[in-house]
Amino acid sequence: MVGRGDTGLMRAAVLGSPVAHSLSPVLHNAAYAAMGLDDWSYGLHECGEEGLAPFLSGLGGEWAGLSLTMPLKRRAMELADEVSGPALQAGGANTLVRRAGEWHASNTDVAGIAEALAEAGADAPRSAVILGAGATAASALVALRRLGLTAPVTVLARDTARAGQVAAAARRTGHPLEVAPLSQAERHLDVDLVVSSLPSGAADLHADLLAASRADLFDVVYSPWPTRAAEAVAARGGRVVGGFPMLLHQAVEQVRLMTGVQEVPVEAMRAAGEAELARRSASA
Repeated sequence: MVGRGDTGLMRAAVLGSPVAHSLSPVLHNAAYAAMGLDDWSYGLHECGEEGLAPFLSGLGGEWAGLSLTMPLKRRAMELADEVSGPALQAGGANTLVRRAGEWHASNTDVAGIAEALAEAGADAPRSAVILGAGATAASALVALRRLGLTAPVTVLARDTARAGQVAAAARRTGHPLEVAPLSQAERHLDVDLVVSSLPSGAADLHADLLAASRADLFDVVYSPWPTRAAEAVAARGGRVVGGFPMLLHQAVEQVRLMTGVQEVPVEAMRAAGEAELARRSASA
């Protein structure tokens, strides 16, 4: 277990901007409850890039770790005392863990993507295309490399000039990468797996093309779910993986890193997350 502050309590939280929608507090607090960690709590704080350094400097010894969303993933690497291999490869960190007074940056999105694909039986693609070219696309490329994919990956970007982060991840991992316009998607979908890192609704514009392809689909959107793209692939018998399993498994890895406990109650976290998503859907 990690060290404790003077109060005997332990704290963690998710930071980002915007962050009010985050499902992380539900997942982490469900884990603490199932693990009997009654003296742990997980909160939520709105924080922009310029606010991260002062936020870290103001934390007491009871703080074990932080989950980070946009726009903090690169800034976290700059402020960390040590950066893990997956974070270096992807070019972004979504986790800061305090150890012996130092901050260690990690990227659990890579593990979350790999585990989500494995859980669905889609973890051995021989070919893949990634829709989108941002931070999640970079993590997906690293995850595919971890799963043993060696064939060149094509990234289909809405703006090919903004594919620098995923291109840099390809250079760091030594993975062959091609970048093409998303508008030319129909030329590139003869693959085993399509990974959509696009925001909600964006992949739906290509639902008919996905339905006509042979590819399985991993869509990082988790709400609202299912997306039209996911429904189109499922209707023709393709495998579909949603964003919630990725979110769940990256949180599982964060709980391991922050608490030091390896046996994390995945199913309790899954049930809590699914219940919260159902509640949000019903109230929308």
